[in-house]
Amino acid sequence: MDLKTVHQGVHRLKRKKRVGRGPGSGHGKTSSRGSKGQWASAGSGKPKAGFEGGQMPLFRRIPKRGFSHGSWDHYYLVVNIGDLDKAFADGATVDQEALRKAGLANGPADGVRILGTGDLTKRLVVKAHHFSKSALEKIKAKGGSADLVPPPQKPKRNKMKPRPPSQE
Repeated sequence: MDLKTVHQGVHRLKRKKRVGRGPGSGHGKTSSRGSKGQWASAGSGKPKAGFEGGQMPLFRRIPKRGFSHGSWDHYYLVVNIGDLDKAFADGATVDQEALRKAGLANGPADGVRILGTGDLTKRLVVKAHHFSKSALEKIKAKGGSADLVPPPQKPKRNKMKPRPPSQE
């Protein structure tokens, strides 16, 4: 074999198989799909993900154990000190509602976290659910105040109270 014959018979751009073009083509009538079955007609070829041909799917066979963080996870909107400085005037009160109006904290959330990225040049009264150390220092350095919003109360579990001892 030499370099002249290496690529002989190999075509880079293979022509598309044209099916359904009559009996003379060799791919007519059923278009190379066979006569019957799942793959024979259009639209019914691919089963949904996880389908195992009628066998009970693996996901439904395995036991379901464990837990989800969804019941106690919290999602906080993050706002930087530098953004507060641009959006609010000197002496303003900044809370979750004010942040929404300013367009800094949009979407559903359990609270707001203030982080210390950026510089603060104004005295602000900030009410949030969490402050980073650097954010707290920058707010206090300008004479502002950082008030922590308390988290929502945990629901009280409905435990039965113990009965007082009977006196007989």
